[in-house]
Amino acid sequence: MNNAPSPKQLIAQRRDRLRDVVGRTLRTPTSDTNDPLQPHRRAYLLEEAQDLYWNDLEWENVTEEERMEGGGIPELTFPGVLAFVRGLLLDEVLPDSPVGPSPRPEVVEDFLEFLAGRVLSLRETAAGGVGEEGDRAALELRMTDGLLDRVLMTYHGIEPEDAGPLEDR
Repeated sequence: MNNAPSPKQLIAQRRDRLRDVVGRTLRTPTSDTNDPLQPHRRAYLLEEAQDLYWNDLEWENVTEEERMEGGGIPELTFPGVLAFVRGLLLDEVLPDSPVGPSPRPEVVEDFLEFLAGRVLSLRETAAGGVGEEGDRAALELRMTDGLLDRVLMTYHGIEPEDAGPLEDR
């Protein structure tokens, strides 16, 4: 019998821990209600986030640039992903900007669910994998787990130094 949480349950658990760590209600970003996001556009933006994840992950696997004991730092391992997420949540622009902000937190929610699904899948592979497959899954799990936390903190407007790693709590 499998007692693993669903991706949504894992995200809810991380949110509960985050709320406990910061000691306050989490801010939830709002979407641009003047320009609703069409389903095909939402799917496209999610695919872009996923592509950035896979590219950053593969780059790290090939170069091992950010590899360190205990796993890499998400800001160094996944710079493209985190920049894209910040862009999706942008709610202020410079006064002379020709276009106003158009936050898309619903895409970040979709991406959080994707990351949580990856964490759960990697947990299973790392636990059952042997040799190189198990080692790679364990490494990718540490990196993806950290990214899930960073994206969640970014989503709720919490600085990493205010929360630390959530998987240790």
